[in-house]
Amino acid sequence: MNHSNQGGGYSWLIDLNYFLCMGIRDLLLDVATTFDTTLTTTSGNPGQAVLKAASERLADALPYGMKATGHGGQGGAAATPWIRVFDPSAGGSGTNGLYLAYIFSADLASVTLTLQQGVTAMRDELRTRGQRLRNHLAFRARALLAELPHDLVADWTDRPQLRHHEWRPRAYEASSVAGRCYDIAKLPSEGDLCADLGIMGMILKAALDVEAQVQVVSAPDGPTVEYVPQAHATYRGLEGFHPKTGDDYVAEIIARQQTKKQVHEGLIRSFGPYIHGRGFIPITERAHPRDLVLRSGGDNGAHATEWLVEAKAVKKGNATQAVREAVGQLLEYSYFLYSGMPKPHLLGLFSEEIGVYTTYLEDHGIGAIWRTKEGWAGSASAIAWGMAEAQQ
Repeated sequence: MNHSNQGGGYSWLIDLNYFLCMGIRDLLLDVATTFDTTLTTTSGNPGQAVLKAASERLADALPYGMKATGHGGQGGAAATPWIRVFDPSAGGSGTNGLYLAYIFSADLASVTLTLQQGVTAMRDELRTRGQRLRNHLAFRARALLAELPHDLVADWTDRPQLRHHEWRPRAYEASSVAGRCYDIAKLPSEGDLCADLGIMGMILKAALDVEAQVQVVSAPDGPTVEYVPQAHATYRGLEGFHPKTGDDYVAEIIARQQTKKQVHEGLIRSFGPYIHGRGFIPITERAHPRDLVLRSGGDNGAHATEWLVEAKAVKKGNATQAVREAVGQLLEYSYFLYSGMPKPHLLGLFSEEIGVYTTYLEDHGIGAIWRTKEGWAGSASAIAWGMAEAQQ
């Protein structure tokens, strides 16, 4: 089925420049018209070559930082060929973790862009390919979906219809957290497909953020969900500010314990009361995938002045990576989340001084603020906004 991209506040995406996102439509059509499920992967199946080229062909269409790989089976051709789109920094693979996929139906008449769970790892964990596996995947998919921002996923309710009896296609159907189905004969324009992939990239990021909070366990009456408790800091007067704790915590990973420092969350947690004291309202509630939103204390209505904040930990004094990631995310979120709305001011929040990158950010219209031994310091824009004092 086709969607018009209307509703949910995301209709603006259909106006993306076609020439910025070449490749998705032609690739999907090429797979659908060349892949032969009766041939082996080594017997001159032209569809296999198309899938192997997916990484290069989609390079200009993928959301920032994401990669793609095509999968046509091992030995025998896959019953339902697919193209995986993933975030390398998130870990995982096509067998475990969360990722996006274009999965074709067995008759190659349709393809679904879906947020998938790793069905192979779940099969190995449960030691079954049958109904119990599908129940577990479907239950976990619903639990994950319930944790995602409603406005972001409201139009992504299609379920894959892969039309094949083997365990893996049926598991893919159950595993889908969110998705959109396309008829190959009525594929949307390249611009619409790119817009859809952009939104799905944001859904993946949001899902990766909440995945650790949702644990599905087997029970005699079927799977149940357990939400991993997370400590939150609550401050008087900061009703919309609920950052995760910045304290060290101990995480159980397989058979060992690993202590992790949440520098990122600690940075946001300590910044909230400070910026509130300077007359700004910090908001983390319903801000996903954004780290933090600021509003001026006297202007909190529908047309409030807003600052979009991206927090980054500077590792070992090297600001390059932190600044690079902050710029990419600030520009991406500003473009995609505020279309048709007043554009927010952009602010990078850093765990320490960023040196020459302060003027670099200012030249790109982005303010900066960072933690110091004495408190907080900021760039010219941050000072002008009243977020930091000029240094003597």
